[in-house]
Amino acid sequence: MKLKKYIYMFAMAVLAGIAISIGGCVFLTLENKVVGALMFSVGLYIICTHELGLYTGKIGYVVERPFSYWIELMLTWAGNLAGTFLSATALRSTRMARLFEDAAEMCKNKVNDNLFSLFVLGIFCGFLMYASVEGYKTTKNPLILFAGVCAFILSGFEHCIADMFYFSIAGMWSVRAFLCLFVITLGNSFGGILIPLGKKLRDAN
Repeated sequence: MKLKKYIYMFAMAVLAGIAISIGGCVFLTLENKVVGALMFSVGLYIICTHELGLYTGKIGYVVERPFSYWIELMLTWAGNLAGTFLSATALRSTRMARLFEDAAEMCKNKVNDNLFSLFVLGIFCGFLMYASVEGYKTTKNPLILFAGVCAFILSGFEHCIADMFYFSIAGMWSVRAFLCLFVITLGNSFGGILIPLGKKLRDAN
């Protein structure tokens, strides 16, 4: 029974990875970065409305879940990686190959950045992602999702799942790239739990 549950979780995470890849593809296609950031938000909107599994949308809830929730988080992260990699691989065989150069330029900036910078930028993105997802769950107002995603993209914050897609479509995976992704994931995780931790401390007093 658990195996079936875990397979479902992984499948939903793969689909979420595909949704983020679509957002990343649109962002790379558009020259106007404001419009690109707005359209990228479609990926998160798809994920939230269809209850797909996105690591940065789930990590904040680890504060109130049992230890076994970590298994779901790890499966989600792996599924997101699989979904973005499959999407990027498929796109690399199409006329969208022109996206490689733009993605490669973005990835060079990431791998050449220092790890502390990536961690901090990841924290701010994780903070925004939790606020956006929780805000949508509470109000069902999609504008919250669009505003949150636009804010993190236009600010230059780092999102580990989006970066999975960019590294994949640029064909720039390396030991350094994986290290950067790991640090960004840690930053997203730390940022994602800040609000829930604050609420937990408030309720404990």
